[in-house]
Order: sequence, then structure tokens, then C-alpha cells
Amino acid sequence: MLPRNLFSSEHELFRDSVRKFLAAEAVPHHEEWEKAGQVSRELWLKAGEQGFLCPCVPEQYGGVGADWLYTAIVDEEISHSGCTGIGWGLHSNIVGPYIEHYGSEELKQKFLPKMVSGECITAIAMTEPGAGSDLQGVKTSAVLDGDEYVLNGSKTFITNGQLADMVIVVAKTDTSGGARGISLILVEAGTPGFSKGQNLHKVGMKAQDTSELFFQDVRVPKGNLLGEEGQGFVYLMQELPQERLGVAVGAIAAAEVALDHTVNYVKERKAFGKPIAAFQNTQFKLAEMKTEITVARAFLDRCMELHLEGQLDVPTAAMAKLHCTDLQCKVLDECVQLHGGYGYMWEYPVARGWADARVQRIYAGTNEVMKLVIGRDVLK
Repeated sequence: MLPRNLFSSEHELFRDSVRKFLAAEAVPHHEEWEKAGQVSRELWLKAGEQGFLCPCVPEQYGGVGADWLYTAIVDEEISHSGCTGIGWGLHSNIVGPYIEHYGSEELKQKFLPKMVSGECITAIAMTEPGAGSDLQGVKTSAVLDGDEYVLNGSKTFITNGQLADMVIVVAKTDTSGGARGISLILVEAGTPGFSKGQNLHKVGMKAQDTSELFFQDVRVPKGNLLGEEGQGFVYLMQELPQERLGVAVGAIAAAEVALDHTVNYVKERKAFGKPIAAFQNTQFKLAEMKTEITVARAFLDRCMELHLEGQLDVPTAAMAKLHCTDLQCKVLDECVQLHGGYGYMWEYPVARGWADARVQRIYAGTNEVMKLVIGRDVLK
């Protein structure tokens, strides 16, 4: 693999600590969490103690003010560990920045320190039964009544939904305003009228709690509004490049570890009297995957550099998400094939990785939406 000059020695020391932590505190329990449908709260608290949650949060709010690469390292190492149930990426990479960038000082003081410590687990509720990538189509409403917003509606496919102590809800404060009618409002667990539905049974990412959420006349203080009323869609668009970059980071890391598992397997597994690795087809497949992953990694690292410089635009982030998640699915499929029947057995990492990979092309905007974003930029 090409050297990654993007990361300093301090970054690599942090990576080593994250890797060791996951090996000790997550990997041995992940099968149990898959059966339970969620990871333990204890893991979040332990991660908070180690500084693995929201590392970019400024010191005055309990963080260390680290650069975004520290969050990327956590994302990579979670993928390398195979512990896809851990929802830290959404918590640190998506929810944290929304509160830091658009929240009032009161909201920052209230939530960010507990997000850093792992005491407050968060989610963002965008998707609805009738509105996925089309955020303008959300039906959940938030009507101002005196000093409170009254929320009504439902959400689905919400990551961290069961464990969440606080949820950023995408709601319409003006039902006739289209994109300009969307606002972001914080709702805490336990608020009357806010209920969590079933923990959804998914094809992959089985240890990740993914839930339905319901809001029936939920009253929250006006101060729980993030930024300005009606600016929610703008805020979502501004933060999407980082979200999509984070998905791409996890995708390539997952492809890398799947290839490593497959290389080890084909060296040991024999067919027709010799290791599978001795066959030309195997060598060609491994060569193709290694090359494509290396090329994608170089592009992704450049995108990460651009993001650090504040220059990663929406179309380029969409390219990263499109290409890296497509490649992840392609690589995992090839790795399953090289494992033969064993690749279809749940106890093999490639089987889990294959099932976990498929959703990557759906969330954070489907890959078809990524093509629309890129295509419009090409034609402008």
C-alpha cells in the first residue's frame, strides 16, 4: 500500500490506541451485540473516557479540538475491526458538527460535553416512511405554540435510534415552504409524546440499533431549534460533504480488511491439490482488487486533504461516496466468491462484511442521488 503522508506520528499513536481499544472492548462482544441488536452503553462510556467520541469538539465544551483526521481514524478502525454496530461515526461526524456549528451557546454547553463523555448518545432523524433521499418531502411538522414547538410525525431507519438520548429531528416549520420550510429541532428521550418503535431487523449491520421514532404532540422549548427557523435544508446541504466523506472512509477501510481476510484464506484453502492462491484466476482477482483499492485510497486521501483545507465541495464528496461504496460492494462480492461456500457462512468476516456493505450505497444519499449531484455539476 502507498504511504499515507496525510497522517502524522501523533495521528498514528491515536490510531494504535483506537485499534487496541476495539480489540479489547468491542471485538469479543460483537457477536453478542448482533443478537441483542445494539451495542452496550458501557462501550460508549469507555470510549468517552479514552477521547474517541467527538474529538473535534473544542476544549471549552469538553473535547480536545483535534482535527477531523482523528474522527476519520476512528471510522477506519471501526471498519477494520468489523464491529459495524458501533454508531460513533454518526454521533461524532454528523450530530456533533450540527450542534457545534448551529446550536446556541446553551445547547452547546448542555449537550457537547456529555456527547464527548458518552453520557449522551445521539441520532439524527431525517428519513420517513415516505421520504428518503428527498428531504424536501418530509411530513413531520413542528408548529410554534408560544415558547414551544409541537412536533408530530414519524421517522424510520434511524441509526442509534434505540440508544439515543437526544435526536436532531428534521421537521417542517412551514408546510408550504418546500426546502425553505425545513428546520432542525432537538428532542430529548423521555419527552412526553416521543416514543421509540421497534428495533428494525436488517440484512446487515445487525449490532447497529436502527429504529422507528414517533412524535405525537411532542412539546420542546423554542430554544431547541438549531440555528434559524427555515434554514434546516441549507444546514443539511452544508454538512453533507463531511457525512459522505465519512461514509467513503469506512467503505475503503472495509474493502481493505476484506481483502486481507481473503488473501489469508486463499493461501490456506486447497482445491484440486493446491492452494486456491496458486490459481491464475485467484491472482488476477486479488490483483484487480488491490489496484482498485489503492487507486481509490489515493483519491480518498486527497478528498480528506481538501476537507481539512475547507475546500471539499459537494460534487467531489459525492464522487468519493459513490466510487468508494460501489467499490466496497464489488470487493466484498469478489471476496465472498473466492471463499466459496464458506463465504456465505455468517461466522466468516467476509460474509458479515458483504451483508454490512450493501447499505452504504443507500444512506447519506443514495448513489443514484450522488450521480445526479455529479451530473449537474458536469453540465453547469
